Amino acid sequence: MSLATNSNESYCTFTLASDVTAGGLPSEEEIAKQLESNDPKIKRHALKAAIMAMLGGEALPRILMQVIRFCINSDDKPLKKLCMLYWEVVPKYQEPSSDEVLRAASGGQPVQRKLLPEMILVCNALMNDLNHPNEYVRGSMLRFLCKVKDEEILGPLIPSIKACLSHRHQYVRKNAVLAVFHAHRLHGETLIPDGPELVDLFINAETDIGARRNAFLMLYHESEDLAIQFLARNLDDVSKFGDGFALLVLDLTRKACRRDPNQKSRFVRVLFQMLSSNSAAVSYEAAWTLISLSNSPTAVRAAAVTYTNLLNSQNDNNVMMIVL
Repeated sequence: MSLATNSNESYCTFTLASDVTAGGLPSEEEIAKQLESNDPKIKRHALKAAIMAMLGGEALPRILMQVIRFCINSDDKPLKKLCMLYWEVVPKYQEPSSDEVLRAASGGQPVQRKLLPEMILVCNALMNDLNHPNEYVRGSMLRFLCKVKDEEILGPLIPSIKACLSHRHQYVRKNAVLAVFHAHRLHGETLIPDGPELVDLFINAETDIGARRNAFLMLYHESEDLAIQFLARNLDDVSKFGDGFALLVLDLTRKACRRDPNQKSRFVRVLFQMLSSNSAAVSYEAAWTLISLSNSPTAVRAAAVTYTNLLNSQNDNNVMMIVL
């Protein structure tokens, strides 16, 4: 099956449940006029209608400039969220000319994507939100950028994303490190080649559980050596880093030891430490990881004791069935 080429299919990561389709969607003219209203409710209704129409295949070229003029700088939070959904589905590139298409089809120079001029204004608005004094506006924008795949849009925002790594609020920092992860995974060599080193410095100074877990997630996927080095330096503190971090450590352990069995000795200590975790999920995963990597009597006995303790401490029949 061929991959989707429609820009809406490529960028849509959501479904929008709404009553705006009752009685049929308004026309492009009506949507454009409603977006000029001073009433945020009317603007929200019009923007929802525009999103629904575009998801249905309508182009609506006039609406982009209307959204930039009348919605992009609004302080209404529901409207700002709808704007982010709109940026996901709106076409961001100019349509190639017929000559360019024919030239590419005949074996000539491939068609070069050209960003719409209006998207420069959009990038400026996104940057303003990344530098907004309200931490939740910043965090929401960072979360949105984790859905953006366009190098031309992400590129100008990289300095602001990096600056958010040192923000005072943990909500901003934990979303900033995810945005760095996303940008590095897609365009690491061109946009943010120093991503792993940057996150390595970040994780060593971070104190928030969620932000630390997200940073370790990036190192796990993008620079396994740095992840293992961080784990080796903090073996005694893994139990303090939260359940999400512990489960990532177990994934890293299985991956590293299956690739190189000689690595088992580096992880045995942390595995035995996790067997006594207060989290049933962590202790179960640690026991399963231990017996999957080692058949020694000590490992089997420790895993069996952990499973027995889980059976005695859990009242949920589903959990007991999984352990059995």
